[in-house]
Amino acid sequence: QVQLVESGGGLVQAGGSLRLSCAASGSIFKLDNFGWYRQAPGKQRELVATASLGGSTNYADSVKGRFTISRDNAKNTMYLQMNTLSPEDTAVYYCNADGISGAYRRFVQWGRGTMVTVSS
Repeated sequence: QVQLVESGGGLVQAGGSLRLSCAASGSIFKLDNFGWYRQAPGKQRELVATASLGGSTNYADSVKGRFTISRDNAKNTMYLQMNTLSPEDTAVYYCNADGISGAYRRFVQWGRGTMVTVSS
């Protein structure tokens, strides 16, 4: 079974930076896509950024130019560098991954989330 564990959330002042990490563990044959999503209080979960195994990335318009997604394929770990944070970025950030497990079955997995709070 594949597990995802996020870390790096916390409280930061507006204009500050945080770096989130997501580590995938378990029986993994291939990890195709990594992604960050977030859910603010009272709102639906939304895409923040994705990174494919091939190296392509995709960002929500609201974070373009401020957030950078990256991945270390050797460690099955993904990162989200968040700069110039604003209170609107306050949310629970979730890691998502899909790929092929060690049993050669397709998987899609979510982490439990990490809270990011940006104070004004």
